Amino acid sequence: MTGTFAGALAARRIDPTGLVGHARGEVELEGKVLVVKRIKVTYTGLSIAAEDAEKVQRVLGFHADGCPVARSLKGAIDITTQLA
Repeated sequence: MTGTFAGALAARRIDPTGLVGHARGEVELEGKVLVVKRIKVTYTGLSIAAEDAEKVQRVLGFHADGCPVARSLKGAIDITTQLA
């Protein structure tokens, strides 16, 4: 997802240098099996110019739909993203 986010930013001429994605999975016990139910991705290290803040938030809202991994997991695992 980080690569998809970085690519979408670069396409809008926003430099993604320094961008790091931190993913945290939340699991629940189903019977005797631990199952990943949620993944929270937090992006850090991005320097955002004030004039680009709105674009970055817009990209954050839709980039997961263009990510092959996120699309593969859609419906099975809830994925959320945020900037820190």
